[in-house]
Amino acid sequence: MRPRLIGSIPRSRAVPAVLAAALLTTACGSSDSAAAGPTTADTLTVAVSKDSGPLNIFAGQTDQISELIYDKLLAPSPYVAEPQPWLATDVRQVNATTWDVDLRDDVTWHDGEPFTADDVAFSFHFMHAAPTGRFTHHVNDTPSISTIEATGATSVRFVCDYACPELGTVTLADLPILPEHVWSKVDPAQAKKVTDLPVGTGPFKLVDYSPTSGYRFEANADYFAGAPTVGELVMPVIPDSSAAFTALRSGQVDAVDRALTPELVDQFSASNDIGVITVSPLTYPEVKLNYTRESFDQHDFRAAMTLAVDRKQMLDVVALGQGRPATQGYIHPDAPFADPDASTPYDPARAAPLFDKVGWVDADGDGMRENPAGDNAPFQLIVDGGEAPHVRAAELLVEDFAESGIAVEITPLDSGSLADASANMDYDLYIRANSPHAVADSTQFIMSHRSDNLWQHPDLAYPEFDALYEKWKATETNDDRIDAMQEMQKLFNRQPTAIALYYPDEHWAYRGDTFTGWIETPGYGIVHKWSFLPAEVVEEANAEAPQD
Repeated sequence: MRPRLIGSIPRSRAVPAVLAAALLTTACGSSDSAAAGPTTADTLTVAVSKDSGPLNIFAGQTDQISELIYDKLLAPSPYVAEPQPWLATDVRQVNATTWDVDLRDDVTWHDGEPFTADDVAFSFHFMHAAPTGRFTHHVNDTPSISTIEATGATSVRFVCDYACPELGTVTLADLPILPEHVWSKVDPAQAKKVTDLPVGTGPFKLVDYSPTSGYRFEANADYFAGAPTVGELVMPVIPDSSAAFTALRSGQVDAVDRALTPELVDQFSASNDIGVITVSPLTYPEVKLNYTRESFDQHDFRAAMTLAVDRKQMLDVVALGQGRPATQGYIHPDAPFADPDASTPYDPARAAPLFDKVGWVDADGDGMRENPAGDNAPFQLIVDGGEAPHVRAAELLVEDFAESGIAVEITPLDSGSLADASANMDYDLYIRANSPHAVADSTQFIMSHRSDNLWQHPDLAYPEFDALYEKWKATETNDDRIDAMQEMQKLFNRQPTAIALYYPDEHWAYRGDTFTGWIETPGYGIVHKWSFLPAEVVEEANAEAPQD
């Protein structure tokens, strides 16, 4: 019998298609030889962009890679409208604050120990105590879970401090489950320091890791959902994208864990040996505005800045038109809770009176505005000097702001210096890539306002958001909660602390002569566990992105 999710299901903005076939027919521009390749493989080699250590989930690794090892109660992620039970068999909302979850009884950990309800309860308690923002907000703030207890060998009850209608479709679809018999030996305060190879329930086991050679995974032949279609995954670390795609072209690797740069798409699509899959990712580049600094701490000034950005030009120049201009704002339009009517237009004529209102005027007639003190002091825009698309986006932003009379200068930094500046909020403006977790997870949108990412500063009041937060907190159904969140989205778009630049399409390339079982799942590209599982398993999980 198919597991079922009962309770408060979010409204679908688009009904998700459930397709059994792999995305062989969606290979954009690939030849018949690429599309007709094998759908199983003994070994695949996939270049990964960074060394994430031995995949300790508390140390900041890539979700797509760690989920080869770990499973969650629901699948595939919070980024689809209807996640399906996975380690769970049934998820029920008892009342506004209480959820009951029934679990599978046929799952074992990679070391042979049985998976039980105690593992689930332990995982949530451990994440509550461990010092990592990636998971803890799902437990101790948004939502705030007061009680997690095993009510039987295969059943768990969750009780929240306030209504948590999205617990079943967001929280339970996001948090990986840990083995109690392994992690109970670890002090949560030391969780980030664990270097042992991880033990999970997932379709692959990490059997070897080194900073020089990368990762080697072996298929879990006893995986409860079905044996993987690939026997071994070898993942060397190749940070430089040019080197990684050269290795793909020459056949040294079978795929790369990142999208092609826009200028490579036509070249790879024309190859007889390489297939290309076009996906719509839940990620985009943004420019952050440091709302703790003078002028940026004023709503009208930030509103004027967003009106000054030509997002259509940004898409055409930086992404070569491959995607959509970010005219709906911070929440990605493909997120399950996105407001379809959200709007962040390019309108310099509307920006001008707002700049005037906050005292930024062109007093000397040179075409550039002076600040309220009468000074002409350019803002500094920091950017990773090694990220060519971000540098080009920065150049366009300088031009856009100059047209509205605001002087901005670019400061290129190396990745380490950029990370330090970001952590210390030592910038005026800052270009970076945003993640699906940030812009397609409804609870993270709330948490970002409460953790100094999008707001939360003791010296800066934000009564408009505070009122909407209390309204959101009082809702008890997903429909009402989405309505409240869309009001927040409109507020944020009117006076943003981060400006979305464009929503790119992505084109992922693979060697069609070695494996063609790749599929897209929202927010994860094609390198993830769902590409390596049987088609009927992917269908059961509702993991494949709908196709046009």
